[in-house]
Amino acid sequence: MTSAQKTVVLVGGGRMGTLIAQTLGEAYAVLGTYDIDNIAELDADAPAADLVIDFSNKAALPHVAAYVRRTGAALVSGTTGYDAAEQEQIRALGEVAPVIWSGNYSLGVAALRHATELVARAVEGWDVEIVETHHNQKADAPSGTAEMLRACVDPTGDVPVAYGRQGMIGARPSREIGMHALRGGTVAGTHEVHFFGQDEELCLTHRATSRQIFVNGAVAAAARLLTRPKGFYTFDQLMFE
Repeated sequence: MTSAQKTVVLVGGGRMGTLIAQTLGEAYAVLGTYDIDNIAELDADAPAADLVIDFSNKAALPHVAAYVRRTGAALVSGTTGYDAAEQEQIRALGEVAPVIWSGNYSLGVAALRHATELVARAVEGWDVEIVETHHNQKADAPSGTAEMLRACVDPTGDVPVAYGRQGMIGARPSREIGMHALRGGTVAGTHEVHFFGQDEELCLTHRATSRQIFVNGAVAAAARLLTRPKGFYTFDQLMFE
């Protein structure tokens, strides 16, 4: 390790974690990788690093949070499946360190979110259906990105959500957002937001052909996060402001 290198701890040894380790380059020195078999070592034994990157499972959150509070390491989190209380735990870590969480680190998806907000305002009252497709190994559904897109359509969270439909459900309510999760093969990630009006439909689509786009975005966000004071940041704040 050279004096110019930043130190990093990786949480999650899966495909994303492996790609991140390969992409960090010479600017970072990896002090360790932690996963299900050794995650408890983060609590007290893991060396203090400048940065921790977490693309693991929500079950690792208590260990990641304890590590950040112990060391003050900046946190880049891309773990999905958190509930509202767990999301608040992530935000609270901004009290002791610079922190970013995003369900998707793709610049293209960031543009899709902005486009979704614009269209939702322009065609208010249209029916909205969100469809996401991922590989057959993805554990959570719907995806974190799909949930972000839902929030673009309904920022207040007041509109009921139908997570798939079955049986004699009757006519579609005018005030409802449909959410659908498809799983199969090796799909890196496809997200569609359908707006249905009278005699017309508008569909916004983003397709990822490789996980590398998410890795590149996370590594770019990490570099910017390390220049910021402690606090909770969004991907848009780091990349576009």
